[in-house]
Amino acid sequence: MTKLTDRLWRLGRWPRVAALLLLGLVVAFGMAPLDWWFVALPAWAVVLSILATAPSLRAALVAALLVGVGYFGFTLRWLVAPFLVDAATWGWAAPFAVGLIALGEALFWVAGTMVARIIAPGRLSALVLSLTLLEALRGYLFTGFPWGLIGHVLIPTPWAQIASFGGPHILTLLVLTVAAGFVWLAQQRWMGAVPAVLSIAAMPLLIPPADPIAVDAPIIRIVQPNAPQDEKWDPARNLVFYDRMIAYSQAEPRPDLIVWPETAVPVLLDYAQPELEAISEAAQGTPLVTGINRSQNGLYYNSLILLGRMGQVEQIYDKAHLVPFGEYVPLGEALRRFGIHGLATSEGGGFAKGPVPQPLIDLPGIGKARALICYEGIFAEEIATWERPRLLMMITNDAWFGKGAGPTQHLMQARLRAIEQGLPMVRSANTGISAMIDAYGRIKAMIPLDDAGYVDAALPPAHAATPYVRWGDWPAMILVLIGMIAMAIHNRRMPRELR
Repeated sequence: MTKLTDRLWRLGRWPRVAALLLLGLVVAFGMAPLDWWFVALPAWAVVLSILATAPSLRAALVAALLVGVGYFGFTLRWLVAPFLVDAATWGWAAPFAVGLIALGEALFWVAGTMVARIIAPGRLSALVLSLTLLEALRGYLFTGFPWGLIGHVLIPTPWAQIASFGGPHILTLLVLTVAAGFVWLAQQRWMGAVPAVLSIAAMPLLIPPADPIAVDAPIIRIVQPNAPQDEKWDPARNLVFYDRMIAYSQAEPRPDLIVWPETAVPVLLDYAQPELEAISEAAQGTPLVTGINRSQNGLYYNSLILLGRMGQVEQIYDKAHLVPFGEYVPLGEALRRFGIHGLATSEGGGFAKGPVPQPLIDLPGIGKARALICYEGIFAEEIATWERPRLLMMITNDAWFGKGAGPTQHLMQARLRAIEQGLPMVRSANTGISAMIDAYGRIKAMIPLDDAGYVDAALPPAHAATPYVRWGDWPAMILVLIGMIAMAIHNRRMPRELR
């Protein structure tokens, strides 16, 4: 490992830049749809070794930036897709948006590298702790964007089950700890590698057990119309997808609940009574959940409704965590005067945020559900509620994300939310991937990406509230902060010549 990093630092400037960008891309191979976690873990070992052995602070920060740009540029490549829905208007902005977001996210890794250099220069353990902390802050600062977290590489593995104790950030800590262990093994520092060896040995023990579904479990019909985003609101095409969902809802045998995806009804709720009555008739008395836009007091909301008989709206949930520059623009009232508005906004303006907290959706004969609309599902710390629900219910329009990495990465995060909460999730996506997910994050039934259809699936059991439900991110973050403080104190007391 040392020889490899030494050779990198002896490269010329541009070969070194290319090598670091490429290394970031290799680390990103661990993310969906590739899921090559077995490649990402040793690649992270190389990254940590490079950052720890950098000849100067400036060299370490530049290396972190380049690895981060390579990683986020590849992981977030799907962000091009929303700008191509209306390519004539927004296509020019796609490379700038992806580049700027990749750069912005990479700066968190730069900050983590700087913190590690301050508290304990050259120490792998300092890098592990500081990068974990800054990754967590990515989910909170500047409205938060916890997509492509380092720990997400473990979602397809048995290790994902420990998220029920510490959420996504305990997974990040584990990834970096195992990667550091590889470095210590290469250096024959056996004690430092013990946590990594134990973590690998524990993998078989973390495989979740069978979770039998009760014979009288509710049957939920998940509907996927497969409406491309550039056709979804086209008056000449949107009735095709609406009629498709009507037909799927009429099919026999009757389920206990029908779930349509985000903004499935192509009419504003205020004017949709004929459509709602037709949907209720198709549902034949079965409760139906669907996404729809609505207005109130001059404000527009991205909403979920529970529909009863005769087109009666029984409950409404308004999306509370909106997509910045997508569903609203910060300082939007001022910027709207200059014609600047989000990609998915209504009437050229922005959506309003729903109130927080909102009540659970009471599903007749099933129990209460924690509703989530698309983007809300990536914020682990915002999911838990005071009252324990029976299930998580996500409706989403992943047509915005294209047909590659975006929808698969979004699905992976949905699986992680189920593990963290110990609850099954019903996920209805416009173009896919729709799925029934159990409380261990396993997919029990699904409709593939870019397919139209429906699936009837029995609702898996809910588990007792997990430690993460009770304590959130605090245990993992306190552990990291205590470690960083202890390391800083130890480093200050150490003789200068030994640091």
